[in-house]
Amino acid sequence: MTRARIPPDGAAMKATPLSNCERRFLLRAIQEKKRLDGRQCYDYRNIRVSFGADRGCCIVELGRTRVLAQVSCELVPPKPNRPTEGVLFFNLELSPMAAPGLEPGRQSELLVSLNRLLERCFRDSKCIDTESLCVVAGEKVWQIRLDMHLLNHDGNITDAASIAGIVALCHFRRPDVSVQGEEVTVYSPEERDPVPLSIHHMPICVSFAFFHQGTYLLVDPTEREERVMHGLLVIAMNKHHEICTIQSSGVVMLLQDQILRCSKITAVKVTEITELIQKALENDQKARKEGRKFGFAESIPNQRITAFKMESAAVDTNDVEEQAEEIIAKADPPSEVFATPVLHTPGTAQIGEGLESSWGDLEESEKEEAEEEEGESEAAAFECEKVETEDTSTLRETKTGEPIVLSDSEEEEVVILEPQELPRKTRTQTSSKQENPSKKAFNKRRRKKRTSR
Repeated sequence: MTRARIPPDGAAMKATPLSNCERRFLLRAIQEKKRLDGRQCYDYRNIRVSFGADRGCCIVELGRTRVLAQVSCELVPPKPNRPTEGVLFFNLELSPMAAPGLEPGRQSELLVSLNRLLERCFRDSKCIDTESLCVVAGEKVWQIRLDMHLLNHDGNITDAASIAGIVALCHFRRPDVSVQGEEVTVYSPEERDPVPLSIHHMPICVSFAFFHQGTYLLVDPTEREERVMHGLLVIAMNKHHEICTIQSSGVVMLLQDQILRCSKITAVKVTEITELIQKALENDQKARKEGRKFGFAESIPNQRITAFKMESAAVDTNDVEEQAEEIIAKADPPSEVFATPVLHTPGTAQIGEGLESSWGDLEESEKEEAEEEEGESEAAAFECEKVETEDTSTLRETKTGEPIVLSDSEEEEVVILEPQELPRKTRTQTSSKQENPSKKAFNKRRRKKRTSR
């Protein structure tokens, strides 16, 4: 039994912390033996297994936690101390795609502990026969690589990753090999059927979360429940009730009775999960043999917009001509009334029944604009008359009086303004006034032409 430390909030990933109200609410609900998703204390979330088009690729969904697993292989030299055994490599990756707080390319404490736990679960339990991976002793062996990617994080990554890993290993097929002297021939799937891996048993992890110093126990904790838990116990077991590994983490000291109780619960859960995995593998194998659709596209549920799948409906194409003649005979004859054109204004016409066209009439908005323009022109003419009267009055005063002299005491400069130049300005103003009536007449003619059209 190994013991690990739970990283504090923010050490494993920079996630949004829970408020005090949320913590108190979750802990109080656990005391009352209630969970946010409606499960009982020992219930698992729904497990769904779907396979890819290639062998050794699968996605496992544990509630909203999703893990993608892919198995690959290649021929490599064996290790010097084990010349007749194959090489196993396991890797789990956490990315911000699964949760915003996960940091890419950084070996956090959570990731290191998960990888070590999975290695003990698969490699140390001897679930795979490594000697069957030997091709030529001391020269060529198969290296089996299991890569797992966390697609969505909603708690209990350990259980989801262990299920995805063992499912991908059971689903994988390696190429067949023949050895003649020193020559090694690797056959393609078209030449020879691939060979499955020799798997002795299927170890599966089951996680237990403890609260209030071990007083309360939950199976398959969610992401929010993991934030408020005080301790975590992970037990890896196969369907033969053989314990493969145990790991305890947190600040809770567990008693012997608690561990035995958890092991009994694990035995029941592992049996159920193993049956589910074997059934999923059998269904996929049967679909591949019968030539039916398989892969991720087939796992999409029906009656959804992304399914691209609809049940075929039988269409009777017999006696189509007779049915068409009966429909034509029963239908009403077409009307003999022809539409006549309706002339509203010159240059417009209407054919058929419909609304009258008001294109030839002047719209109300245009009328309002014309009235506003007339009012503005009248106001401008009135202001021009005011300016003229003021200019003429100033001219009379300057004629009777003396010339206007502006002087500056500092520079002693004198500027004389002659009144003879002012009448020219009045002439230009009067000429602009005379132009206004001509513009008005031109605008009125333009509006009349528009209305006549």
